[in-house]
Order: sequence, then structure tokens, then C-alpha cells
Amino acid sequence: MAATEGLTRTLTGRVVSDKRAKTVTVLVERRVQHELYGKYIVRSKKYSAHDEGGQYHLGDLVEIAESRPISKTKSWIVTRLLEKSRLV
Repeated sequence: MAATEGLTRTLTGRVVSDKRAKTVTVLVERRVQHELYGKYIVRSKKYSAHDEGGQYHLGDLVEIAESRPISKTKSWIVTRLLEKSRLV
């Protein structure tokens, strides 16, 4: 099990919803180059991630790691906080 520890996928994104119990929604953005025109486009996807303690809130920059399926939509766990949200 320890040998596969480094093989888990990790993504970085911003928390866009923390309204559900033990779950946060993380928006992950990536830049891809258009096939024909070569312009860079921002693509985004939302992931439901497990947050056991409820310690991550709206606007936080977090790292999520792939895990076993926790529920129908949750297969990711929040591993660490990279940046706390700033008050506007």
C-alpha cells in the first residue's frame, strides 16, 4: 500500500461551495491549447471532495487527492490548505 502512495492523483482548486455536511465543492481550472487556432482556453471542472472536519470554507485554495469512492459523487479528499480566502 505504501508503494502506491505516490501514485495518487492530486489537483489544486478553489472551494466554491461548503454548504453540505463533510463535503466541499472544488473548482479546478486548467489551461489547454485550442487544436486549430492555438489560443489558450481555460477549462474548468467541479469536484466533490470529502472534508471530515468542516475546516475548509468558500474561497480557500486547497489540494485534493483521489481516493476510494466515498459516495455516489465523492471520490476525492481534501488533503491540505494552500491559501486561506481573503476578505474582500
